[in-house]
Amino acid sequence: MTIVGLDDTDSREHGMCTTYVAAQIAKRLRREADAAATRTLLVRLNPAVEYKTRGNAALAIHTDCNPARAFDISREVLESLAETRDERTNPGLVVADIDLAAGEGAIPAAVARFSTRAIRDHLSRAAAETLIDDHGYQSWHAGNGRGRIGALAAIGAWSALADWTYEYISYRKPERWGTPREVDHDSVFAAADSGYPDVWDTVDRGENETVCVPHTPGPILHGIRGDDPEAVRRVAEQIDSEPVYSSHLFVTNQGTDVHLRDVTVGADSDSGTTGSAADAATATSLQDGRAYRLDARVVSEPETRRGGHVFVDVAPEGVAAGDADNAASSPAKLPCAAFEPTKRFRDHVRALRPGDRLTVCGELADGTLKLEKVAVRGLNTTDLVTPVCPDCERTMESAGRDQGYRCRDCGTDAPGKERAEIERVLELGWYEVPPCARRHIAKPLVRGGFDGPVHPER
Repeated sequence: MTIVGLDDTDSREHGMCTTYVAAQIAKRLRREADAAATRTLLVRLNPAVEYKTRGNAALAIHTDCNPARAFDISREVLESLAETRDERTNPGLVVADIDLAAGEGAIPAAVARFSTRAIRDHLSRAAAETLIDDHGYQSWHAGNGRGRIGALAAIGAWSALADWTYEYISYRKPERWGTPREVDHDSVFAAADSGYPDVWDTVDRGENETVCVPHTPGPILHGIRGDDPEAVRRVAEQIDSEPVYSSHLFVTNQGTDVHLRDVTVGADSDSGTTGSAADAATATSLQDGRAYRLDARVVSEPETRRGGHVFVDVAPEGVAAGDADNAASSPAKLPCAAFEPTKRFRDHVRALRPGDRLTVCGELADGTLKLEKVAVRGLNTTDLVTPVCPDCERTMESAGRDQGYRCRDCGTDAPGKERAEIERVLELGWYEVPPCARRHIAKPLVRGGFDGPVHPER
């Protein structure tokens, strides 16, 4: 089996999409080399990498084509389609000859570990180059060669990951690229309803937004995601739109939460394990540019700041401070944020109170956890309130610093505030950002497998 890995062909300004490049390579392998393209992987890497375009996707094509022939065809396609007019686009190609029929161990363990780290960490070009040379893989690059990091990660992904979903992407005619897309809004919502819950994140009903239709100048018309390959295809075919130029089914790690590292008490740093999010590497300190899932307790009242962003401080359980250069949190307090684009998710964060017990998930940036989802584990249902006079039922007033409270009319006194039951709006369970704000790699609650009640967004 030959695996063709590629990455970094698109541009924020000029468009293109690496999924389209991969689909074109697969098409040419079938047509020119009479080869089968068994599957095409769409692998989302660390969403916090600063030089990524929107989704940080790398692609891998599994084919029975001769490795040398596959390399020649793939390189020709990359050279013709990669948007190298943008100096930030640095395409990379890696081709590996791997016997997948050999089962476990067919993909070298070091390459599988590299894939997991590319999803959860930051890697260097030198690390990729060393592995490519060590295993004798063919490679090509333009620019600074950064694209080979993702290309190699895509090659190891089939062994590294266990949870896979699907995306069926329809592409526009090339002459329409960069022009407004013609997609019937109502047909997208009707198609989304017909496919839910096997097909998810097609629309955002709360925002009346067609999430599956991008706004970039690239070749994608719409992309339909879900757990069933036939279901995503059926939903795509129900959408009324401009003519579809071509379509391709991808096997992907989208919607899996595999980017999250679990933070546990007293654990060592990244163990380098591979597998699902449940097996994610643990950490005892938090670093910017990584995503975490950790248990914590609310220690401040939520605050809505300018721009509509909502912030709340939590105290993580069992997190050490780390060194001054790399650790972005202290053991006492971790700021968390629900930014304005997360829309109605902010209402759940605003409803938190000090003492609530949570599990929080998100990326750490500038010392703040950018919330992707929250599990409410326990609610503080009492609060300290000013005592009420038992005789006249008036609220008492402070008798002075450290002197308790006194009723102005009756003279009745109390030593301090009293604990009273309060009504809470929040329920226990998982809450998530809406589809319009969800990262490609983040797992929607509708997929199931969560350790508590879920409140899915549609």
